[in-house]
Amino acid sequence: MGEPGVDVAAVRRALAELGQEPAGELALRRVGLGQSNLTYRVTDERDGVWVLRRPPLGELLESAHDVLREARILTALTGTGVPVPKVYGVLEPGVVGVDAAPAVVMSWIDGTVVDRMPVAHGLAPGSRREIALSLVRTLAEVHRVDLVATGLDGLATHKPYAPRQLRRWSTQWERSRTAGLPEVDALTTRLRAALPDERETTLVHGDFHLRNMITSAGRVVAVLDWELSTLGHPLADLGSLLAYWAEPGEQGLDGFLPSTLEGFPSRAELVAEYAAASGRDVTDIDFWHALGLWKLAIIAQGVLRRATDDPRNRAAEGTPTPEGIAAVVARAHAVADAARLGPAPSTAGASPARHRGIRT
Repeated sequence: MGEPGVDVAAVRRALAELGQEPAGELALRRVGLGQSNLTYRVTDERDGVWVLRRPPLGELLESAHDVLREARILTALTGTGVPVPKVYGVLEPGVVGVDAAPAVVMSWIDGTVVDRMPVAHGLAPGSRREIALSLVRTLAEVHRVDLVATGLDGLATHKPYAPRQLRRWSTQWERSRTAGLPEVDALTTRLRAALPDERETTLVHGDFHLRNMITSAGRVVAVLDWELSTLGHPLADLGSLLAYWAEPGEQGLDGFLPSTLEGFPSRAELVAEYAAASGRDVTDIDFWHALGLWKLAIIAQGVLRRATDDPRNRAAEGTPTPEGIAAVVARAHAVADAARLGPAPSTAGASPARHRGIRT
């Protein structure tokens, strides 16, 4: 056995069956900070390298970790303007794991993932700006994908995206919450009362942010982690990116706040760059920003719940804290307040994070 949840001997047999015959013994090492699907770097004795991806261990929320669906999307995106790893094959449940879970084998792409503050600090200010602008331009490419030509037109319903997200993630919140946080419920009410008109449906990544990119020479060379991808409104992705994009003086889920460093552009600059790259109207971005923060808080709660239920799912940098989740929810309410989205909740009993003057 190598890493938890993976049988090394079974991985070797699977690679051979996929036409990727390894040389000598294999070594597996978990990579990335993702606490959702588990990702491993697989190497042999002659510089062969692959990526193996499988769902997390333990009980899973329905549809939240569908690696086979993710593989379908990556395969469809090959040859488009969106840079993605090559999928070598999918492995049916139980082939390489110690449990009945599927897995995907894909190519390894050299580059840098800005997933820790030391990595961000090591970038020159000019490189930080180049990466951020490439990030937004890459997002515009995601939303430019021809759904019919790629066979992704039937990936999901074309019904309005925001109501679907509110239904889905409200359910996930109820299933993963470990403590009461009434401000999440209040935010849900505000968002439901402020639904924008949706007149466009594109591919959406679903979790588009800096940690899910491989960069090289100031540009994005691969977009990773497509497990939440679906069809929906493109500004949802931009809103999610803004949710992760803290500005100086703001709190996040943890201490990873690279966008507060010199050189990284402001959220307003990201929105302007996206509008220029996509030609899209961004009038409703405040709603999608608040929705992105709401969703981020719920995703973080799911990560916390999985790590609590099974410590093997913890990543090297730890897990979100209840305090960090509350801070994200507070930021969402601040965005909603500024944009006058829905009825503002009473401040009575509000979490302390809402009263720290968090700037948005």
